[in-house]
Amino acid sequence: MISVDNLAVEFSGQTLFSDVSFTINENDKIALMGKNGAGKSTMMKIIAGVQNATRGHVRSPKDTVIAYLPQHLLTKDNATVFEEASKAFAHVFDMRDEMETLNKQLETRTDYESDAYMKIIERVSDLGEKYYALEDVNYDAEVEKALKGLGFKQDDFSRPTNAFSGGWSMRIELAKILLQKPDLILLDEPTNHIDIESVIWLEDFLVNKANAVLVISHDRAFIDNITNRTIEVTMGRIYDYKANYSHYLQLREDRRTHQIKAYQEQQKFIADNQAFIDRFKGTYSKTNQVSSRERMLEKLEIIEIDDVDTSALRLRFPTTQRSGDYPVTVKDVSKSYDDHVVFKNANMSISRGEKVCFVGRNGEGKSTMIKAILGEIDVEGTCALGHNVKVGYFAQNQAALLDENLTVFQTVDEVAKGDVRTQIKNILGGFMFRGDDIDKKVSVLSGGEKTRLAMVKLLLEPVNLLILDEPTNHLDLKSKDVLKEALKNFDGTLILVSHDRDFLQGLSNKVFEFKEKRVIEHFETIDDFLARNRVESLKALDL
Repeated sequence: MISVDNLAVEFSGQTLFSDVSFTINENDKIALMGKNGAGKSTMMKIIAGVQNATRGHVRSPKDTVIAYLPQHLLTKDNATVFEEASKAFAHVFDMRDEMETLNKQLETRTDYESDAYMKIIERVSDLGEKYYALEDVNYDAEVEKALKGLGFKQDDFSRPTNAFSGGWSMRIELAKILLQKPDLILLDEPTNHIDIESVIWLEDFLVNKANAVLVISHDRAFIDNITNRTIEVTMGRIYDYKANYSHYLQLREDRRTHQIKAYQEQQKFIADNQAFIDRFKGTYSKTNQVSSRERMLEKLEIIEIDDVDTSALRLRFPTTQRSGDYPVTVKDVSKSYDDHVVFKNANMSISRGEKVCFVGRNGEGKSTMIKAILGEIDVEGTCALGHNVKVGYFAQNQAALLDENLTVFQTVDEVAKGDVRTQIKNILGGFMFRGDDIDKKVSVLSGGEKTRLAMVKLLLEPVNLLILDEPTNHLDLKSKDVLKEALKNFDGTLILVSHDRDFLQGLSNKVFEFKEKRVIEHFETIDDFLARNRVESLKALDL
């Protein structure tokens, strides 16, 4: 359907990738994988037509519709949410309006034999053929279903789009893309700004209703559930697997094992021939053989082994004082903003060493409850921290609290104590700060880089109550694994807010669900809650 032919991207004398070719077929669901900086987003932008390649082409049949959702949106306007989402059908409405205008002209014109009149007839015929070939759709109902699936409430439909945060604006754009039913959907980190229920809805839409999909994501569960093919970008080239992510990991390890074996055999072959050359160079009777082997070695293409970071970074939180038996107690707590009730009569008691999750749709009060626990906002009722509690808090805006005059290394060195100081470079590497990155000033880091640095800083501070609000949005798969392993080994109390199901799994034994102005306590693991919630959510969303 869509052909990528010999793509190459070069800049500043460096080659990002070259001679990349593959085909995207109808109904392919492809995960585009690779290390940060390998060129995944660049390749996606080229396929979307928003960036040019140094060489090569992307070819597709006429009238192919490609829709692209980037990581960051820059545009906002004063349209309402419903009006903005309805723009997905703008081409349909434009056709209908143009036909109505032209038909009115035909009713009033009398120059039946003129070329102008015949051109109008031809145009109306052409438009009518396209318009009436479209599926009979209740467009308002489709817009409503998509917006509700992505977490919007009926009251949100009439609100202006500029009243929403960047994450919610991303959802509006995603709704527009899904409603267009394009031939190919390109998604770059689509789950970063949507809650668990919306991710579930999106998964089922992409699997059951979308055509071809190409997605970049660090959400392992999401890509495993929706993809049937994995294209890995590594060392300037690609490998194409007819497998989902988990199966691809096994196949990639097999490939690397074969590469290592072939490389070792080739190196022995080179050494043997070089030894022959060194031994007989200058020997008249062996001149032809020496020259032949020298030419052969010059032309030999050296086997490369894929650069896979297999280092195991073990990160443990520093020890601190033991807290009281109940680090967090919430009793009959209610919170409202003017007439808007966030939650009412909430109760929770979190024991020392418990790991709990806060889950629920965005806007249901998860972050508000955290602020109440920390005493950052006034509430009705009682929120109390227990004896000897030392809190480590990672907020969604944690990056803004960093000292911009320090370097990356200095930021971490300030809080690192004892033996861990010898591991600072390894720890930073585990969170994608490598080489010269550690000497960069915080002021020049991107938003994602600042967020990762704030996470590293928190991990090295001695605390016994850890509160993490969406900690994985800017972490790659390896960084998330490092963080998850550290949290598993954390012997303090953990409160975790996250929409990343793979990250959540195995991390908690109690769930607090924020729903319909209530906080509901579930005495079950997050795995059990998610399995049950998936079935109930899909039933409620009528998918």
